[in-house]
Amino acid sequence: MKNVSHLRRLLLLVPGLLLAASAAFADAPAKPAAAKVAPAKVALGNDDCAKCHTAQPEAIAAAGGKHKSSVGCTDCHTGHRPASAKNIPECSNCHTGKPHYKITGCLGCHKNPHTPLAITFTGSLTDPCLSCHTPQITQLRDNKSKHTLLACTICHRVHRQLPQCVQCHKAHSAEMTPADCKQCHKPHMPKAVTYAGTISNKACAACHQKAFTLLTASKAKHGKLACAFCHKEKHKTVPKCQDCHGTPHPAGMMAKFGKCGDCHGIAHDINNFVDAPKVEGPKAVEPAKKDAPKKGKKQ
Repeated sequence: MKNVSHLRRLLLLVPGLLLAASAAFADAPAKPAAAKVAPAKVALGNDDCAKCHTAQPEAIAAAGGKHKSSVGCTDCHTGHRPASAKNIPECSNCHTGKPHYKITGCLGCHKNPHTPLAITFTGSLTDPCLSCHTPQITQLRDNKSKHTLLACTICHRVHRQLPQCVQCHKAHSAEMTPADCKQCHKPHMPKAVTYAGTISNKACAACHQKAFTLLTASKAKHGKLACAFCHKEKHKTVPKCQDCHGTPHPAGMMAKFGKCGDCHGIAHDINNFVDAPKVEGPKAVEPAKKDAPKKGKKQ
């Protein structure tokens, strides 16, 4: 019975103990909540971009120019959508300081910034070309020809493509190849014909066949000379005989025969004289004979 009464007393004490414990917890200071730690940002590399964007890295690898060797994806694309609304950069962010970079509408010729040197022209253009190719336009303007009136893209339809002259012009002879044209003609000053001293006589013969034939058949020393030896470096240069031969005859003879050709013929067929055919003068006409008077008749 003693045990039962003791248990009853303990049960009566439990509510009080619970209330006391609850009050103690209520009075205790609250511990601060642990601060949330933001995850560290990871820098993206070119390999990360290539996981989604496969075409662009392939284009740069094939024809990226300096974009391939010195520029990474994040050098141009400093952000990514949606966090970065303008993640397509302007060309002028990097390309400044030269006349060419002042031209507006870069993508008119440079269609794909990942292949910047794969340039496609639309229409007849000249002014954009001049910002880089100033020597060529100077030659065209200082040496007037039909080429001066043409837009650059008429001939250069693809950037850095050099057309063959025979695409528009007929060769001087059937033996000439496209490479032969540039031995004498510069594309941007085609009428200012110049050539090296080593150019073959056959190249000259394409236009000057008669002179070539005479010179080849000549037995004089001139027959062993190259055309460019006398007609040096520039087309239509006609030298004086004295340039090589000086004054070979006495002054009296030179005064009487002022031109070397008076005696020596032409330079391509020197001293090859042909006897002139004899020209017979008009025959003397005998006077008509008068009829003798007949006998028996007075005159």
